[in-house]
Amino acid sequence: QVQLVESGGGLVQAGGSLRLSCAASGSIFSINTMAWDRQAPGKRRELVAGINSGGDTNYADSVKGRFTISRDNAKNTVYLQMNSLKPEDTGVYYCYLAARGRTYWGQGTQVTVSQ
Repeated sequence: QVQLVESGGGLVQAGGSLRLSCAASGSIFSINTMAWDRQAPGKRRELVAGINSGGDTNYADSVKGRFTISRDNAKNTVYLQMNSLKPEDTGVYYCYLAARGRTYWGQGTQVTVSQ
């Protein structure tokens, strides 16, 4: 079993920054993808950014140039640095880890960006 614990959410003004962290523990296969989704009020859940164990990344068009995903494989931790935040970035951010055909989710962390 794999457990994911997120941290770093909060309230920030537009233009500000936040850094989310997600630490995985348990039986983690070394080859995996870690990523962040978000669920905004009244909108579909969407992929924000992902990174595989080789360091390849992908981003939603809406966050390219503003968000950076990274990972520390030794700590089984993924980070999401969010800069130039906009009100439309508001939502619950969920970390997940995918490996060997299974996906594990964190509990979510709230990010609120005010005008």
